[in-house]
Amino acid sequence: MTVFILCIIFFLVGLYGIIAKRNLIKIIIGLAIIEYSVNLFLILVGYIDAGKAPIVSKGFENAKFVDPLPQAMVLTAIVIGVATTALLLSIAVMIYKKYGTFNVRKIQELKG
Repeated sequence: MTVFILCIIFFLVGLYGIIAKRNLIKIIIGLAIIEYSVNLFLILVGYIDAGKAPIVSKGFENAKFVDPLPQAMVLTAIVIGVATTALLLSIAVMIYKKYGTFNVRKIQELKG
């Protein structure tokens, strides 16, 4: 139960980083923290205490198995998250090259 509370705390720390900070790099780090907290939560959903690997063989008739589906989902989410983070960082670098700052408030030309 305490690990689920830690997932919520990580999520809130990332949300604070997105909402309160005005530096683009800090916002991207906050997004990454949120992503990792969701991945940790999905892994914990599939975890069973004293669970075995889901390989069925003789002698495992009454054994508890760990659910492999959340693990596969998290592997996919990690790959998508890395690609998203790389895209966000490249956009931040291009904004820095054009405007000379990472501060969102100082970038006046981005107003729509």
